[in-house]
Amino acid sequence: MTPGSRQRLLVIEDDPGVSEVVQLLLMREGYDVERASCVADGLRHLSAHYMDLVITDLKLPDGTGLDAIRTIRETDEGIPIIMMTSYSSMESAIAALRVGAVDYIVKPFDNEEFLHAVARALDERRLRRENAALKRSLESAYAPRPLIGESPGMKKVLELIRKAGPSDANALICGESGTGKELAALDLHHRGPRAGGPFVPFNCGGFPSALLEQELFGSVTQEHARSAGRIREAHGGTLFLDEVSELAAPLQAKLVRVLEDKAVRPVGGKRSFEADVRYLAASNRDLAAAVERGQFRKDLYYRLNVISLHLPPLRHRGADVLRIAGHFLEQYASKLGKPVRGFDAEFCAFMSNYPWPGNVRELENFVQRAVILAEGELLTGRDLAELAPALPMVRASAPPATGARPLAIEEYIREVVERFQDTHSESELAKMLGIGRKALWMRRRQWGLRRSHKADR
Repeated sequence: MTPGSRQRLLVIEDDPGVSEVVQLLLMREGYDVERASCVADGLRHLSAHYMDLVITDLKLPDGTGLDAIRTIRETDEGIPIIMMTSYSSMESAIAALRVGAVDYIVKPFDNEEFLHAVARALDERRLRRENAALKRSLESAYAPRPLIGESPGMKKVLELIRKAGPSDANALICGESGTGKELAALDLHHRGPRAGGPFVPFNCGGFPSALLEQELFGSVTQEHARSAGRIREAHGGTLFLDEVSELAAPLQAKLVRVLEDKAVRPVGGKRSFEADVRYLAASNRDLAAAVERGQFRKDLYYRLNVISLHLPPLRHRGADVLRIAGHFLEQYASKLGKPVRGFDAEFCAFMSNYPWPGNVRELENFVQRAVILAEGELLTGRDLAELAPALPMVRASAPPATGARPLAIEEYIREVVERFQDTHSESELAKMLGIGRKALWMRRRQWGLRRSHKADR
């Protein structure tokens, strides 16, 4: 159900008089109500429209309410179903609850009791969905909110999010791994009309190909665990398709159909379900180039790329590095109960000059590790001697271990320069060490280190 819309109920009842009375009673309470006169008619309504609740009679012309419940439960485990009947017996009540009904009402019923049962069933479903959404949000509770950035590239991204967020348009978010694409998607979601609905992240590269289709589109087959699938989980909200470029061609085609029809058919299913979803996709690849190479469907690309965001890598964001590092420092110091309150100049210089190939994710891990190991209130150059060698680009350039005492940061820089200055350019050395070329030149001059002519590139 789209946030803000009225809840939709389906009544399956073959007696026109009873059906009309139930419809009018529910409509007076503000519900939208559809009516069906038999099992088959009810299933057709469910395949064509999203419903929040089903109320079915026990005795129907082409079967029983128990048959209807069983069929509905094969493809939708979450929708609440209430059974009503003129036959008051413990056996029929137990049978209805056993096959998946949430309540059982005997006709003629008291109007207040009937409305209370409907409201209770809808509230229970709402609470289940809210609990599922809360669980997802707690899993990323320590992620930065919102996106942090004052650099020109990030200002452009944040301005576009501000403008596009309130719309319901699909968006494609591109950028290197670790740049914060999911945070950008969350920001778009929370600014839009679906903020009260679920935000469902799905990593298209995180499942074996044999399982990916069932996880995304749902499944009703016996070979696989029955599930609604991520698309239906996101109904009324937003689906975040991370690494969308990893979808195989057949699944790309199936996703195009879902986007066109606004409905999804589970694997092994015979009917489709309404899918009222906003799609936010992300990729660390150039999808436009993939379209030109025939590796990504052009129609899917254009349906997703209504709004286009490109997150710059951290190495191009200047002072944002220290802003983000300060955020992580405060976050982890509070979480871990450590009295760390800042960085000294040498620590800041290192963070500002290191290229951070893993982007914000790598910086977060670095600051978290620094806070864990910190013994004072400030992170200093002395801490770098232990922390810096663990970074990928520093580790790749480090000399072999000698078993000697840990090197101070200046000693470490000198040893790397002496070892690699004749085989690497000035720019390459500076990049390895995470310092500027001028800083490297000044240290070389201070230490009296000269480069061979063949290395001057």
